[in-house]
Amino acid sequence: MPALIFDCDGVLADTERDGHLPAFNATFAEFGLPVHWSEEDYAGKLLIGGGKERLTSLLTPEFVQAAGLPVDPASQQEAVASWHRRKTQIYTDLVASGALPARPGIARIVADAAADGWLLAVASTSAEASVRAVLLYTVGEMLAARFQVFAGDIVAAKKPAPDIYTYALEHLGVTTDEAVVIEDSSNGLRAARAARLRTVVTVSSYTADEDFAGAALVVTSLGEPHGVTTSVLRSPAGVVPRGFVTLDDVLSVLRSPDPEEES
Repeated sequence: MPALIFDCDGVLADTERDGHLPAFNATFAEFGLPVHWSEEDYAGKLLIGGGKERLTSLLTPEFVQAAGLPVDPASQQEAVASWHRRKTQIYTDLVASGALPARPGIARIVADAAADGWLLAVASTSAEASVRAVLLYTVGEMLAARFQVFAGDIVAAKKPAPDIYTYALEHLGVTTDEAVVIEDSSNGLRAARAARLRTVVTVSSYTADEDFAGAALVVTSLGEPHGVTTSVLRSPAGVVPRGFVTLDDVLSVLRSPDPEEES
């Protein structure tokens, strides 16, 4: 039984600009922290895997002094954990409000995969509560219940390390030749490829200009039959969707030769 493994942010919904960024900034304001990330600032932070890790990157000596934070590392990490809990709550409230609709084709491809008996999973560096909130509001309760969710601190090393994907494979009970990943970022692609997984990339608002070498298929979105049309940006696997990505296209990616095995 094949598996379809999704990243969350930027894949299920374009969450970064309209979800995570305002949630971070609202958290900073609530805690009286002397920082407000612009879209350009946040684009740089996205190179760091994980919300707590992005918050930890603030802790320069200058910031610690300006914010009146304790100097010992343990107390600083307690502060980061508190910020992150509040940020997650703000974010999940945003998701529940319907502010972050699913990306084109997500609900359709999930429904088709579920109907054909595929295993479904999300593998993300985001907090599990955030991932489950996005999953619920993008595919609905019945389909969300079909997913296994691997998220947050379930592994120590975040993307681009492959750990979250190797963990997912082990717990899904499938091999690298039985799973396809859908990602949106270079970091996510690097993680999937390091786990030897064939990967479809659906570029998102922050990742369109990133390097996706190693992806089997790169598209603008999964597309819809009577809506947003898929544009193919590159297709080393030779899979060319016609207007929108179908489950047959995903299966063709799964059956395509792994470029690393051919080299």
